[in-house]
Amino acid sequence: MAVTAVSHEGTKSIASWGAVLSMALCVALLIASEFMPVSLLTPMAEGLRATEGQTGQAISISGLFAVAASMIITTAAGTLNRKWVLVAMTAFMLVSLLLVAVAPNFAVLMLGRALLGICIGGFWALATAVIMRLVPESEVPRALALMYGGQAIAAAFAAPVGSYLGGLFGWRSVFWALTPIVAVNLVWHLLALPSLPARQRQDVRTMLGLLKRPYFLRGLVASMLSWGSAFTMFTYLRPFLELVTGADVTTLSILLLVLGCAGFVGTWASGRFLSGSVAPLLRLPALLMGGCTLGLLLLGGSVVAAGVFLAVWGAMNTAMSVIWMTWMSQNADDAPEAAGSLMVAAIQASILLGAVVGGLLLDGLSIFATFMGSLILAAIGVALIGNGRRLLKPE
Repeated sequence: MAVTAVSHEGTKSIASWGAVLSMALCVALLIASEFMPVSLLTPMAEGLRATEGQTGQAISISGLFAVAASMIITTAAGTLNRKWVLVAMTAFMLVSLLLVAVAPNFAVLMLGRALLGICIGGFWALATAVIMRLVPESEVPRALALMYGGQAIAAAFAAPVGSYLGGLFGWRSVFWALTPIVAVNLVWHLLALPSLPARQRQDVRTMLGLLKRPYFLRGLVASMLSWGSAFTMFTYLRPFLELVTGADVTTLSILLLVLGCAGFVGTWASGRFLSGSVAPLLRLPALLMGGCTLGLLLLGGSVVAAGVFLAVWGAMNTAMSVIWMTWMSQNADDAPEAAGSLMVAAIQASILLGAVVGGLLLDGLSIFATFMGSLILAAIGVALIGNGRRLLKPE
């Protein structure tokens, strides 16, 4: 009997980590799909006869719908099995990519991006809660790091490969290339994810209850400032590298590859060293990424300097997700789906506002104004977080 039990648990453990890997691939595809316009901003703007600032709104529109979807998904899904909700979100991503690839005009592009936003909001709202059900509590940070390894993969290869292939074959071919991979991931979800019946019905009152907790509300605002700062800069990174650093397509691809590969370091470090209290780590993303933005403003004319700052930025970008989602899992463990909805809404709202404000600053003033806006948000975030202790639930 003991041998049978051990064998069963071992099989269950392997199956659970297979499901985590399936979610990691989905994360990679979501990140690649959401932020591919960053590496293709200039050719997409030319192809759709729009300004770069307007095309940047392709990211903000997906963020807008992601905010809405993340707020309603746990309520709208009701008692639906969470496995099938995740499968549906992945199917939405596939349809979105097809719409963007064939978009004859800006309106159809926005429609495809809106559908992607629904997928992003729905998936992320449930992702951490699902991870908490797939693995033991002690393994949650490791599983989160593994899942966000998909973010590192996308950051490492999606932008530079997208930029390179877009230069060779046109930006539409990049979105076409993603569709068969999403189809494979859809099948993997069906095979790897276990049945995940809804444990309890979430509603608006649960979310409001979380917002009434001062430590959670403070952390939510701090996370918004961290992501808002990051994506005010990142959304318009290509124009900066072209105008200030003087990067051609090849150099641009190399710099984006450096940024993305550094993400593996951030994912590895966060999974290996994140244990115990997360408080001391909460301010690191805004502090270091804001410092990198300042460095680019001062020394961004040098390709070497730009590469160094982007490497540090890329490592903290992936670590930021693991740090803040671990904070959520530890400080809202009694309502993980509601907390996930709020966190995703906050993050996507920040990405949306970052893209909008950054685009307005770019079109109205200059790329330097866009990066200064990012720096200001980072400084406010660091000040709010402090030593991180005020963001922890009372013991």
